[in-house]
Amino acid sequence: MIDNFHIITLTHQTINVDQIGHFVVKHQTKDDLKDKLTQVKNQFDIDEIVYLSTCNRVSYIFYRENELEENYLKQFFHSINPELSEDRLNKLSNFVRLHSGIKAINHLFELSASIDSLVVGEREIFRQYRESYDQSVQWSLAGDHLRMLDKYTVTTAKEIYANTKIGEKPLSIVSLAIKSMLNINPDPNQRVLLVGAGETNRLVGKFLKKYNFTDITIFNRSLDNAKELSSTLGAKAYHISELSNYAEGFDILVVCTGSTETIISTDIYSQLINRDESKKIVIDLSVPHNVDEDVQNGFDMHYVNIEELRTLAEQNLEHRKNEIGLAKKIIKGKLFEFQKVYQQRQIEKAFGKIPQEMKAIKERAVNTVYSKQIESLDDDAKALVIEMMNYMEKKCVSVPMKVAKEI
Repeated sequence: MIDNFHIITLTHQTINVDQIGHFVVKHQTKDDLKDKLTQVKNQFDIDEIVYLSTCNRVSYIFYRENELEENYLKQFFHSINPELSEDRLNKLSNFVRLHSGIKAINHLFELSASIDSLVVGEREIFRQYRESYDQSVQWSLAGDHLRMLDKYTVTTAKEIYANTKIGEKPLSIVSLAIKSMLNINPDPNQRVLLVGAGETNRLVGKFLKKYNFTDITIFNRSLDNAKELSSTLGAKAYHISELSNYAEGFDILVVCTGSTETIISTDIYSQLINRDESKKIVIDLSVPHNVDEDVQNGFDMHYVNIEELRTLAEQNLEHRKNEIGLAKKIIKGKLFEFQKVYQQRQIEKAFGKIPQEMKAIKERAVNTVYSKQIESLDDDAKALVIEMMNYMEKKCVSVPMKVAKEI
């Protein structure tokens, strides 16, 4: 049963983060994502699935009783993105990692504790994983197997954060991006545009407020979310559809949305700068990138994206290497504990079928196999036979249960 857990994952460790977008589920809305994940679940004979997409990874965490076929990965990603070339599909093993069984569980424990993140110790990945799991439960994509795994994933991460220094004074992708921005020495009076009002840009907003940036404008697909964030920053809020008509200019642009399509095209960028040829600061924290490559290459700007933050993240890793060893010891213990509890749960589920089976056997014996013989008995004898059968049914159920508990 443990071998039925799998994780397909791509991270910054195996591929440039600007390429990860080729392997995400393309969608416009949450309902669209739900429908596509349901389709993937059904098409690839998956029993339960959790989909996790962040700024430096995409992971498909799933449980599948049937063995994976030889070309499973190739078929899987051809379905996820039909535009992937045959050459790239044939080279998936160079950058896609498939973990199965105990290795998959170990990977998920390390993921939740941010051991293999771009920024080691960043707790943001734990929040993102929990949101992804909760979403799968809400959409009926995750069941008992992933529920048990989630329970141990959460307790493992919490124990690591509580008993090691891996998350002490953590840096985040956002803090690294802000650090890069501040190294350019922008004036706090400069105009800032935030495109997206999700958790990442909420963190960006906190940093902007901390460093006294006050001229902030927010664009978002949900105007309510934009207004909620704008109220904490004293900013202006607009629906993202109004971006192409905005003509007040900007000095700093921070883009992070859940869109899998380009948001900042050449036309929109030209409209935003409004003939202002001064050098801009553009920070793109989206995966895939929301700023078109033609914009990056065709305009004068300080461009910051996830890939640009690698060096700072590697410096952070050096500081936390000792804590990784301690965290892995905790994980090793939790892996053993999970295997034991999971096996017990499967035994309980298997034995849970015994009462129903025994009842069916008794009824078949009384109503079919020995029906004529029982009908020939007088009422007292019939009652005695039925009483004996009921007694044997209960005993046949209780004996294996007792043995299982002793084991």
